[in-house]
Parts: sequence; C-alpha cells; structure tokens
Amino acid sequence: MLYLHAIGHFHPENVVTNAFLESLDIGTNDEWIIERVGIKARHTVLPLDYIRQTKNRDPRLAIEAATMSNAETGAEAGKRALERAKLTVKDIGMVLAGSCSPDECIPAEANRVAEELGIDGPSLDIASACSSFASQLYFLEAMRPEKLPDFILLVNPENSTRVVDYADRSACVLWGDCSTAAVVSPRVPGPWKVTETYLKGDPAGADKVKVPRFGHFTQQGAEVQKFAVKRASETYEVLRGKYLETPGRTAAGLTFIGHQANLRMLEAVARRCEVPDGRHVFNVDRRGNVGASGAPSVMSERWDDPSLGDAVALCVVGSGLTWAGALLERV
Repeated sequence: MLYLHAIGHFHPENVVTNAFLESLDIGTNDEWIIERVGIKARHTVLPLDYIRQTKNRDPRLAIEAATMSNAETGAEAGKRALERAKLTVKDIGMVLAGSCSPDECIPAEANRVAEELGIDGPSLDIASACSSFASQLYFLEAMRPEKLPDFILLVNPENSTRVVDYADRSACVLWGDCSTAAVVSPRVPGPWKVTETYLKGDPAGADKVKVPRFGHFTQQGAEVQKFAVKRASETYEVLRGKYLETPGRTAAGLTFIGHQANLRMLEAVARRCEVPDGRHVFNVDRRGNVGASGAPSVMSERWDDPSLGDAVALCVVGSGLTWAGALLERV
C-alpha cells in the first residue's frame, strides 16, 4: 500500500484568456471555445508578447523565450508539497518525474528537479504523457516496499504551451501549463492511502497523439476524444467497483477527478458513468489541459477542502495510448 502525504501545484503567472486567443486572428472566439471545450483561461510560461508576435512557429525558440524551465516549475510544486507534508528535502529518498514535453532527452527530468531542490537520491522518469501520475503510483505500488525509501517525490512538470502552434486554433485553445508534485510513502501513514491502481495501454494508437522532437503537438481530435471518454469511463467503473466492495458504501461517497483534457469530455464521462451530482470536480475550465498535472492539480487545489470527500477515483488517459487510475481514500 502507498500513502499520500501531500500534493502541491504551481501555475506560471502569465494567463492566456479566450479574448487573447481571439486577438490572434486565428478564427476563434470565446463562444466558439466555450461551446467546444469549455475552457475560459489557461496559464503559460511563455511571454504573451512572444505568442502574439511569433505564434510559436518554431517551438525550439520557445525554450529560450520561456520564463521558467520544467525543473524550476517542478521544484516550485515540490516545495509546496513538502511544506504541506511538513517534510524537508532531506526526507526525500527518491524522485520520479514524467510529463508530455520534457526539457531534455537526457538527463532524466527527475534529475533536474532533484538538482533544483537539492535532493540527494536516485531520480528517474516514469512517463506516459497525460497519464504519468497514475502510472507512477501503479509502478510504486507494485514494487517491494523494502526496496523503497520512506518518502518519494512524484513530479509532473508540464509546460507544454512551448510545443503549441498558436496558429492552430484546435490545439491552442486547449493547453495550459502547471506542475504538480506529490509526496508518497510505502510505509509511513499519511492522510490518504492508495487502495487500488489501474494501468492499461494500446500501442496501436501511438500515432494519435504526438509531440515530435522540435515539433508541435498534434492529435487526431475526434478519435482521441472518443478514446478518452471510453477509457476514462472504464477506469472509473473499475475503481468504483473496488470502492463499493466494502459493505455500506454507495457511489455518492466517491469523487470523480478525470484527466483535464477538456470540460466537454469530462461531462460526457460523468454522464456515461452516472457520477452523482456534486461528485465531479475539475479545474480545466480555469486552467486548460495541463497534461499529467491535470488530475493531481485538481486534488491539490482542494487539499484542505472537506467537500472533496473521503474517497477519490482519479482517472486519466494519455498518449501511447494509455489509461490509468488510482483509488484514494482518507485514512
């Protein structure tokens, strides 16, 4: 069993509103965006003037233009998680990271975050794009506890606006930047426990969502939306079934947090799975699709909110194609 001690999140200060996107003259406006994806705003590490002037035609230039690196935003999220867990960097014995658009091929993104924070310990990447956080939990839960340190930091540094083509209205309305970090332990009890994990994949769909090296994000939108609804629903149903194995429980006690791809997709999953009213929480309308940080950032933003409930089904999908989930219960 894994225990979750804290989650922290960090959003860069620059905000891309729907009005800003409309000003780029790419054939979109607030009504068009809200109708299709339900997103009002999203954060970015890119200066707005850079986006306005270049539309990020060459994503290689975005690395230099960005106000912060993945290591820096990941470290900011890590600091918040450690503060919430009442721990220090000296308590962390391992760092795992995973995201959609790492800064470098090597070293591992986790090495850079550990370096930024001053953590001394093995650091490596477990990445499955937007499903990375749940995939990390899956692999840790499957490992022998005696092989793991007392505390592990899971980091998802997501600054994918750097690979977005701002002349492509179908892509730029979606993406925002956010980094999250979670402190977990295989043996030290925390406020939440991970009671079930789930991971599946279909490599035949690998070409459906891509970010090539030195290229822009692309996806086969309609097919990916259909996949996301189907597999997120499947994941929720599996986790709900596990939750309901305990006598006396009902679905009303389980909160659904899905991959924050777009609000319309999430609403479709909630309808399909008959998620009870008030048990679906999200932030995609204010933050956009922030990749692997989406679902954990929702939980982080509500960390001290008792209305989150006593159990959460975290259901995510990602490039690969992969889908994964975790059932979290208060201790």
